[in-house]
Amino acid sequence: MALEVLFATTNINKIREAEAVLKEFGVRVKPIAVTKIEIQHNSLEEIARFAAIQVYTKVRTPVAVEDSGLFIEKLNGFPGPYSSYVYKTIGLKGILKLLEDYKDWESRKATFIAVIAYALSENNVVVFKGVTEGHISFEIRGGGGFGYDPIFIPQGSIRTFAEMSIEEKSFYSHRGKAFRAFGEWLIKNSDILSKAKEKSL
Repeated sequence: MALEVLFATTNINKIREAEAVLKEFGVRVKPIAVTKIEIQHNSLEEIARFAAIQVYTKVRTPVAVEDSGLFIEKLNGFPGPYSSYVYKTIGLKGILKLLEDYKDWESRKATFIAVIAYALSENNVVVFKGVTEGHISFEIRGGGGFGYDPIFIPQGSIRTFAEMSIEEKSFYSHRGKAFRAFGEWLIKNSDILSKAKEKSL
């Protein structure tokens, strides 16, 4: 029987990216819609860990939560953990406006980080992290992806995430790396997962 993981999100794009990676490990993704509390914190790990525990207390079975952020070097790591809020308020054009004085490639360095927190119980949370270095493009490019994808070019590519297929993006992306590490852990620790599920019944 294939492994199945609960993934607390209603973001269809995150679900598709999780499925694209975890299917390589024979793991099935079961998304669930649960209201999460996202604390204000400068650590993505702490934000994801808190949310995972909080969701676990509602569903009483092992569950994964993912959080990510875009850290722009010349903006002192902004928007970082507040990426979702900043995207909703100033959008891609706002970020490009903040960088308009930085004309050379080197000054537009950025890092995308994704963190997956998997709560096996209220006291046992495992965390997986994916990091992708890259640059902010000079214009919005591509019709795929979501969020900051149209302005982020990962190292080793000349295209933005929004110009890639899900499979290609997952090869480069922070989220793809985090879910790959999660998939490897799930396969190696399927017995731990089975025991955690039995306890939650």
